[in-house]
Amino acid sequence: MSESERADAKSSEDLPRMSLMEHLEELRKRILWSIIAVVAGFLLCWAFAKQIAEFLARPIYRVLPEGERLIFLGLTDAFILYVKVALLAGVFLAAPVVLYQVWRFVAPGLYQRERGYAVPFIFFGTLFFVGGGMFAYFVAFPFAIEFLLQMGSAFEPQITVDRYYRFLLYIIFGLGLMFELPIVIFFLARVGVVTPRFLMRHFRWAVLIIFVMAAVVTPTPDVVNLLLFAMPTIVLYLLGVGAAALVGRRDTIRNVDRKP
Repeated sequence: MSESERADAKSSEDLPRMSLMEHLEELRKRILWSIIAVVAGFLLCWAFAKQIAEFLARPIYRVLPEGERLIFLGLTDAFILYVKVALLAGVFLAAPVVLYQVWRFVAPGLYQRERGYAVPFIFFGTLFFVGGGMFAYFVAFPFAIEFLLQMGSAFEPQITVDRYYRFLLYIIFGLGLMFELPIVIFFLARVGVVTPRFLMRHFRWAVLIIFVMAAVVTPTPDVVNLLLFAMPTIVLYLLGVGAAALVGRRDTIRNVDRKP
């Protein structure tokens, strides 16, 4: 099917029309289901909160002197810590459901052919979100704490559980979100909102926006951690553009082959 034929098919297909109140009601429903999924994930992970916390503490214990441990100052710090780690794990566990709710919200504005991307969107969205969290835990965070502890090597570290886990969870969740960028770019290109040529033409603006986002997400003001967030995101941006261009080229070749 040529571009003009595809445009005619789209124009002949009636999209469902919703009022503002219907959009708000749909948004409320999707947010509610997402919250239920996250709460369910939190309750499942709560039983393993201590083990999750111990797993997340491994990077700091690799660099601290032997025998030193994280400390807490308030009576409720340990309890709040377990709540936070179980909630974060619950978010990652509920990611497919949350992405499904996102898709259900935007699907009424898509054409029938475009709605067929639901499964790839949920699968790859979850894959990249989890991949971002793993990159944060295994690569970005260990590098960050080694750099920061080395900067403070003239002093004796007394690291509290509150500050350590807040720093770690911030990085894991932030990079998980930023790793969604290629998925967003790919599907925006597939539904015709943007094109690979447009994205590359405005690459400099994209880099600027990525650095601004990285500065917001980065829990510390140093340049090293800023680059840990920004550089992988730029690579992911190019990956998303490349994937969109590759699939678009295949579609063009197929359309040419189908012509008599």
